Amino acid sequence: QVQLVESGGGLVQPGGSLRLSCAASGFTFSNQWMYWVRQAPGKGIEWVSRINPDGGRTYYAASVTGRYVISRDNANNRMYLQMNSLKSEDTAVYYCALSEYGSNRGQGTQVTVSS
Repeated sequence: QVQLVESGGGLVQPGGSLRLSCAASGFTFSNQWMYWVRQAPGKGIEWVSRINPDGGRTYYAASVTGRYVISRDNANNRMYLQMNSLKSEDTAVYYCALSEYGSNRGQGTQVTVSS
């Protein structure tokens, strides 16, 4: 069965950086588009970024373009999200998922941007 486990969140000051990781199992990772989504307090799921199976194509929401970088390591069934120049509005629980709607997402990792 599909299992996605996110890690790497934490408390960071505005302007800081974090790198999130997603460990995947239970499916053929290298054949799958992968997604990062987030959910801020009191709001719905928001798509953040996606990456194609071989990692050659990446896409970002307008709100994070130029600040976030998505990548993947198919040899180790892992995906990453490098987040730079963080803002308070980036505060959310971040999930890796199999769709932009958050399908099969894991338990998430909390990112809090605050001074």
